[in-house]
Amino acid sequence: MYTLIGTPGTRTFRVLWMLEEIGVPYTHEAAPPRSPRATELNASGKVPILLVDGTPLTDSTAILTFLADRHGQLTFPAGSIERARQDGLTNCLLDEFDALVWTSARHSFVLPQEQRLPAIKDSIRWEFAQNAARLAGRLGDGPFLMGETFTIADIIATHCLDWAERARITSDAPALATYHMRMRDRPAYRRVADMAAAPAA
Repeated sequence: MYTLIGTPGTRTFRVLWMLEEIGVPYTHEAAPPRSPRATELNASGKVPILLVDGTPLTDSTAILTFLADRHGQLTFPAGSIERARQDGLTNCLLDEFDALVWTSARHSFVLPQEQRLPAIKDSIRWEFAQNAARLAGRLGDGPFLMGETFTIADIIATHCLDWAERARITSDAPALATYHMRMRDRPAYRRVADMAAAPAA
């Protein structure tokens, strides 16, 4: 039904996890960012790219939202109060976690050497810790960010925490660490993690 383009070491991981969770058929082309295949379908060369009936969809969050709405899984219904809360949480994660970790990556290896500002990482670590403490405070009695329902917000949050861990950006929020481990124990997550760890063909 779908063709997903992008390597698991990128935000493509999020879409792979989503597809595994909802159990729909797909093929995967592990084309890296800015490769000829990625650039053919997205002028920026960014991945992931999801081909749907020949139409390329871009941006991991947009793709997750599309899949959730189309298949009625990992989301609350559009127009509901719960969906508004879910969308607010998703945007908060993008602003307060994804953006910080991506900025750290840009100043570590993405930008040209002369454009990197290594000192910015101290500020990022401080801000990340503040944001993590707030997110930990939002965790209630349920196992997921939205209580008893696993949603795309959990996919984004877990992937951001994965990236932060690899970048040595940490927090002192035990509840968030416990949540992170619980999400990584999901079978669909483990399958994608195995894909990411496998040697390139």
